[in-house]
Amino acid sequence: MKQLFTMMLTLLVLVSCNTVKTTTQSVDSGDFDHAIQVAIKKLDKNPDKKRKQPYILLLEEAYAKVVAQDEARIAYLEKDGDKVHLEEIYNTLNDLKYRQTQVKRLLPLYIEKEKRAIVLDFKYYDDKILAVKSELTDYLYAEAVEEYAFANLPDRQAGAKKDHRSVYNKLSHLNELTPNFKDVNSLMAEVKIKGTDFVSVQLYNDAPVILPFQLERELLDFSTYGLDDFWTEYHTGTQNGIVYDYNLEVGLREINVSPEHIFESLTEAKKVIKDGTEFQKDEDGNYVLDKNGDRIVIDKLVTVTAEYYEYRQSKAVQVQGRARFVDLKTNRVMDSFPLASEFIFTHHYADYEGDKRALTRDQYLLTRNRPLRFPTDEQMVFDAGEDLKENLKQIVRRQRFVI
Repeated sequence: MKQLFTMMLTLLVLVSCNTVKTTTQSVDSGDFDHAIQVAIKKLDKNPDKKRKQPYILLLEEAYAKVVAQDEARIAYLEKDGDKVHLEEIYNTLNDLKYRQTQVKRLLPLYIEKEKRAIVLDFKYYDDKILAVKSELTDYLYAEAVEEYAFANLPDRQAGAKKDHRSVYNKLSHLNELTPNFKDVNSLMAEVKIKGTDFVSVQLYNDAPVILPFQLERELLDFSTYGLDDFWTEYHTGTQNGIVYDYNLEVGLREINVSPEHIFESLTEAKKVIKDGTEFQKDEDGNYVLDKNGDRIVIDKLVTVTAEYYEYRQSKAVQVQGRARFVDLKTNRVMDSFPLASEFIFTHHYADYEGDKRALTRDQYLLTRNRPLRFPTDEQMVFDAGEDLKENLKQIVRRQRFVI
């Protein structure tokens, strides 16, 4: 037991030494934040233990260096004066504040050899953060408004949707930084409409069979298709005030419903079974006795037969069509995909004449079934529509429109 404890202690010391070495390498290589995070994790519990001393020294060194590095970067960007640097300045200031908060909660920390507490330079960043945030907000807003005006120039119609999507992303970022700033929300609503591909969906049935109303409704209910394309909207038909970019035509050409069929097959069932017992006899008809003089009892085997009639009800439907995307600006077909679905109704039942003991278990269970009423043509078409809907869903999910 003592030997095991010694081994575990040695292993713990080796792991600790390796961690200190790795953290030191992070400081030496300039990866100060990694070194700080390791030190914070190690000092979060029992920071007064002697083995934690190296991490206190590393924390002091890494923190001083990273703060100096960040503040030098901010000073350089401010001196440059280009407003494009505002976001980096804002993010760096927030990094300084967050890092300072994380470290401050660990204090006080003492270096035993030097008999002193570590010295860290803490500053108040809030005022500067708010000032830079305000300036950054104004800059992002002006930039988005300028890009929005550019996107609406008459000669920019070819790439207008791409431009409006870019403006939307900038406004969305601005809204996260400063919610409800000026008219950003209303601008985002306008830009969203101008950057969206609107697709009108029409369903045509050229087959001689009437499409069930429920199936038509489900095929056109795109809210159930699980589409996750933020910049594409499908509308059944058209809506007032919307300029449509594309048309999705779902055309059904053939709906073939087969006649109702009942197929019959006849099988002779035959089986040798035990039917009670009897006394064994020899070839001369005499009873066979055992060693005690008693008559030997054996199973009485009989052959039983039955005529087994199996029936299979069958009815099938096939639906064929095509989905095609049309560019309404050029009136040209962009993509075309076949649509096909099949549904087969089938039902088995059976009957017999003769001794039911001749039947197998499966045969007997089938005789418990009764014939079913065939589904109507409308129900058959509706059932085939489930696969049709899934087929159409996959086509729509894969479709991407080129800007």
